[in-house]
Parts: sequence; structure tokens; C-alpha cells
Amino acid sequence: MKRVVITGLGAVTPIGNNVQEYWESLINGVSGAAPITRFDTTHFKTKFACEVKNFDPQHIFEKNEIRKYDLFTQYALYAADEAVKNANIDFDTLNKNRIGVIWGCGDGGISTFEEQIGEYIKGNGTPRFSPFFIPKRIVNIASGAISIKYGLRGINYTTAAACSASNTAIIDAFNYIRWGKADMIISGGSEASVSESSIGGFNASKALSTLNEDYTKASRPFDVTRDGFVLGEGAGVVILESYEHAIKRNAVILAEIVGGGLAADAYHLTGTHPEGEGAVIGMELALEEAEITPDKIDYINAHATSTPTGDLSELKAVEKVFGIKPNANISATKSMTGHLLGGAGAIEAIACIKAVQENIVPPTINTKTIQDDYADKFNLTLGKAQSRTVNYAMSNTFGFGGHVASSIFKKFKE
Repeated sequence: MKRVVITGLGAVTPIGNNVQEYWESLINGVSGAAPITRFDTTHFKTKFACEVKNFDPQHIFEKNEIRKYDLFTQYALYAADEAVKNANIDFDTLNKNRIGVIWGCGDGGISTFEEQIGEYIKGNGTPRFSPFFIPKRIVNIASGAISIKYGLRGINYTTAAACSASNTAIIDAFNYIRWGKADMIISGGSEASVSESSIGGFNASKALSTLNEDYTKASRPFDVTRDGFVLGEGAGVVILESYEHAIKRNAVILAEIVGGGLAADAYHLTGTHPEGEGAVIGMELALEEAEITPDKIDYINAHATSTPTGDLSELKAVEKVFGIKPNANISATKSMTGHLLGGAGAIEAIACIKAVQENIVPPTINTKTIQDDYADKFNLTLGKAQSRTVNYAMSNTFGFGGHVASSIFKKFKE
């Protein structure tokens, strides 16, 4: 098995449109929540979200190109551009047949779908769809667009494992490289789901917070008053490559990925198992693959979306795997970014990698009162970032359908 390292990062998030802005906002506890600007929320129960702000696609696109891509693909290409530059890659000097893209996404071009179908319904029945309608809305198009931009002919696909999609994609990329089937893979995920059907649909399932009067404090994982997640959007990119390939091209190595666990709750269409059974399996598999014991983990980036049942089931799972008062700090960065759905695992992997690099654990903001059973069991990094040695960090993501993905990142050493 080959060692797999991280050599490039890119991000477009509700709290920063590049990795440095994103990281600084995380460690300073900045909330990305604000009133929704994409549509009129008068008749919606939830009127806020974590939208990307001041996004200018013309930074990397020609004007006539922008209309070809839904926003989720624009985010993907924008973040990939940063990651490729961060990794200092000259693709013309590399074997592009052994470089691939594995992406994660759940909703795809949901806004494009709404717009085009809305126009059709308002018309006289004549189908006047844009020629870009299908490629803009299909969930796999971001991975294709990235490969086309850079001429990459290696493995290429998109995972659609709901909110664990991009963590699953990163784990898949890790596996393909360590098996020797690729030299480098651009991985991550993106979403642009702040739309009428997404907000309305999640409201119907009672998944979203409705704290409209104090929206910056709406995402409050583990708090006894939590009432649902805050929808987010954006993209994260992680460039993985074999250690040998990175050394050969004199790359700067940011971290190493050493474990990935994939599992299923096999319990409910939308809810996590109340005892966290799938999460336990995913975390244990990741630890086994990394060949470390639970006490070696210094930081857990929890899935923790601020839903009443989901947060509790994750804490139960963590207790089963790590015990009471474990070595690890735990934090829920969705308290700041909101929930990026299929893109969540990618930006949270970046948070783990930065924590390993900088020896800083970003905080869980807004959380004031933890339920009695768990108030003293864990260090949830409340309110303020904490400096500590971070040799290993774990990222947990769980998705509708019972999907579970846990990955482990390690401080790089020769």
C-alpha cells in the first residue's frame, strides 16, 4: 500500500472565499448565517442561510463560460483553481492518464432545475429548455468540468452519498492512490442548495432551524435548545497524491491521510441511528486502517448539524469509541459554516488538515447549555479556539440514507 499525502487545498465557503479566509474565520468564531438573498422568503418558515458572499466567478471564467455552469460547478472550479495553485502543479509535466477527479455532491444543479421547470410551467406547454439544462443540473458534472479544464484522463466520478458525499469521495481517492491505481486525485465536493425547493423541503421535514430573530446563533450543535441545521453552500478541494509522486515533483506536503471508514446505519431514510451504530463502525474502521488507538486522536470534527436527534446519536457513538473525557477535542464547525450537505465533508477535511498544520482546534460557537448526560464528558471546544498539539484529526460525516464516512488526517513526517 502506498502512503497518501495532501498537497493542495481550495475553498469557497460562507465564511471565506479561499482557504486562508475560511481558516481565519473558523478560528475566530465567525458565523456565516444571514438573511437569504436568492429568493423572497416571505412565505417560508426559515428565512436565513449560510450563503457564499461576494463570489466573483469572473476571476476564473470568461463571461460566456459562466452561463454553461450551475453555481455548484462554478464553486467547484473556483476552489479547484486555488488548490491547483496551492499545490504548485504543472500538469503538462505529469502523466495526466494517472491523475483523476473524485467529487462529492448531493443536490447538483437544483437552482437550474427550479428555474427551467418554473419557466416551462409558466409557458404554453412548448418545451423551450436551455441546451445547457441537462449538463448544468446533473450531479456528476463538476468532476467532469474539473477534468476537462486540466485535461485529466484518470479515474473520474461523483459520489452522491448525501451529506457524507465529499468525505466518501476523499476516502475513495485515498484508496485508489494507495492501491496504485492513480498518482494524484483532485477530490472534494460542492453544493449550491440555497433554493426555494431545498429550504421548503427541509422545512417540511422539520430539519431546519427557524430561529429567524437571531439567525447568527441558530446553528448551536449539542445545545439543549437546538432546533435544526442551517443550510450552507460552497466547495472544498483536497489534492491527494502518493508520497513518491509528491516527492518526485518537490511538492510541499501539508498532511497525510491514513484512514477512512465507510459504513451505514441501516435504520431510517433521514434519521441517524439513535445509538450511533453506523457511526461507531465508521470511526472504528478508520482507526483500524490508520493503525492507531482512539487515544491518539487529538481532534474530532463532528458531523454535528444542530439537529435534536443527530447530535445526540453522534455523542453516544463517540463515547462508545473514545470513552468519557477522551484525549480529543471535539468541535462542530457547522456552527459557523452551516451545513453544506454534499460539500460539508470537504471543507471539514480542510479544517482538520489546518488543525494538524497549525495546532489549533476551531471552536463550536453558539452552544451554551449541553444536556446533562454529556455536559462533563467531552471537551467540545466551546466559544473559543484552543491551541494544542494536533497529530491526528478525525472528520465525521453522516448522510440521509444512513451513509457514514470517517476519515483520519495525520501530521506529516518523513
